[in-house]
Amino acid sequence: MLQLKYLRENKEAVLEALKKRNFKEVELIDNLLDLDESRRKTQTELDQQLAEANSLAKEIGELFKIGESDKAQELKERSGQLKFSSKELQELLQDTENKMSELRYQIPNVPKDNVPSGSSEEDNIEVERSGRIPELSEGALPHWELAKKYDLIDFELGSKITGAGFPVYKGKGARLQRALINYFLDKNVAAGYQETQVPHLVNELSGYGTGQLPDKEGQMYHVTADDLYLIPTAEVPLTNIFRDQLLEEKQLPICLTGYTPCFRREAGSYGSHVRGLNRLHQFDKVEIVRLETPKRSEAALEEMVDHVRGILNEIELPFRILRLCGGDLGFTSALTYDFELFSTAQDKWLEISSVSTFEGFQSERLKLRYKANDGSKHLVHTLNGSSLALPRVLAGLLENCQTPEGIKIPKVLVPYTGFDMIS
Repeated sequence: MLQLKYLRENKEAVLEALKKRNFKEVELIDNLLDLDESRRKTQTELDQQLAEANSLAKEIGELFKIGESDKAQELKERSGQLKFSSKELQELLQDTENKMSELRYQIPNVPKDNVPSGSSEEDNIEVERSGRIPELSEGALPHWELAKKYDLIDFELGSKITGAGFPVYKGKGARLQRALINYFLDKNVAAGYQETQVPHLVNELSGYGTGQLPDKEGQMYHVTADDLYLIPTAEVPLTNIFRDQLLEEKQLPICLTGYTPCFRREAGSYGSHVRGLNRLHQFDKVEIVRLETPKRSEAALEEMVDHVRGILNEIELPFRILRLCGGDLGFTSALTYDFELFSTAQDKWLEISSVSTFEGFQSERLKLRYKANDGSKHLVHTLNGSSLALPRVLAGLLENCQTPEGIKIPKVLVPYTGFDMIS
C-alpha cells in the first residue's frame, strides 16, 4: 500500500499517475487523508492527556508523602477524568485506523513514469521480439490434439477426478513437465537465486501482505475450516518469509526461487481461449523473487527480464516482451513486463511470464524494512517474476516443435527428459 506520508506530500502527483490506471475513485484518497488528519489530531490529544496523567500520578504520590491528602484527592479526580477520556480517545483512534486500513487496501500502486497509459491489453507496448516463428507442415495440430495423439495429457481424466482445469500428465508428458521444472530451477540457481521450498497454503495475513487480498479474494481457493488459502503463485509464501522483519542493508539483495503448484479459480473463464493448457485451475510454476534497496531495484528488474529472456532463447521458442499499460497493470505492480510465446498452431500469443517491480508497495503492507548503513530505515523494494509458468510453455513447445515425425525436444532439455523426440 502507499505510504501515508508520501500520499500527504504528493497527493496531486499520485492522482495524476493513477490516471494511467483509469483510477476514478478520487474520494477514496480524499477520505483517507481526512481520516489521517483526524487520526493525527486524536493522537496528539491522546499523547497530551497521557503525559498529563503521568505527571499527575507523580504529583499525587508526592502529595501523599508530605501528608497533603486533600490536594492529592482533588488531583485524583482529575486523573480519573483523564483515564476515562483517554480510553475514549484510544477507541476512537483504533476505529479511525481500521477505517484508514480499509481505504488503503483499495488504492492501487502508483505506476512508474515509463508505464504507458491505456485501458486494456491492446494498449500494451511491444518492446522486443525474438526467435523464429516456425512454418508448420499441413495438418499441424493444437496442443490439446497433440496431447491426445501422443498420450501426454488427459484432460477428460482430470475432469473425472476433480473437474475442468485439472489435467493429468502421463508418460512422456509428465517427464517433460518435470524436465521443465528442473531446468528452470537449475537456471535460476545458477543465476544466484536460492532454491526454497514453501507451503502451498497461506494464512490471511500472507494474502494481505503481498496484495492478493482483498483484491483477488474471489480468485483464490479458500479452505474455510482452517481459514487458509491455496496459493495462486509462489510469490506469496516466498515474499511473506520476510513479513514483519527489519533487515540490514548488507543482507540485500535477497534472491529466491521456488517451484510450487498454483491454484486459481479463474471465475468466469470460458470459451475457446481457455481450451487445453491455455488456462487452468491448477498448474505448475517456477518463481523468482528479489528483495532490493530502492537504488538497485530498477537494475534488478532489468536483470530479471534479461534472465527470463535467456531461458526462452535457450529453449528456442519465439517470444515477445510487452510493457504493460496502466489499465492492464496488476493492482500491486509499479511496472510489469509480460513475456508472450507465439503458438503457431493456435496462431496467437500466449502469456508465459510476468516480471514486476512493486517498489515499496508490498513492503508497506508486509512491514518489511531495512536499516541502511547510516542507521536510517527504509522500505525494501520487492520484485518477482515467473521463471517460468509451465502450462503455456508446454503448449507452445508441443505446437512449435511438432514435425511429421513427432515432437522434437529442444536440445537444452534433452539431458532432463532423457529423450529427444516424442513419437
